[in-house]
Amino acid sequence: MRVSPERILIAVAALAACIYAYDYLSVRYRMSAHKPGDPFDVINYPHILAIPHKGNRVEYALDAISPFESEPCVHSLFPHFGYIPCWYVNRKASTPTPMTILVRGELGSAGIKEVRIR
Repeated sequence: MRVSPERILIAVAALAACIYAYDYLSVRYRMSAHKPGDPFDVINYPHILAIPHKGNRVEYALDAISPFESEPCVHSLFPHFGYIPCWYVNRKASTPTPMTILVRGELGSAGIKEVRIR
């Protein structure tokens, strides 16, 4: 017996819909339990900048303007109620912000030349 690609696609879509529905219902249930901050959380993390130098060296520095960032999130697999998942915020918090250097130069009518140093 051969399985058609349409049936596989329908099965995958149904499975994804069931997982999303379960995730949504679990967040709704935890919201109704009236525990303080159970499905929602605020993650504070340092804002680290990755500054490129010559010779492919990278210097890491704490941002002087806003050294720490706070981001609200929801403890779930998918985003709900306008909040992104906490696992994604934690992953984003561990990666530094890459800096680029913009150099103004003449390119005829273009005006600005962008140079990215990595």
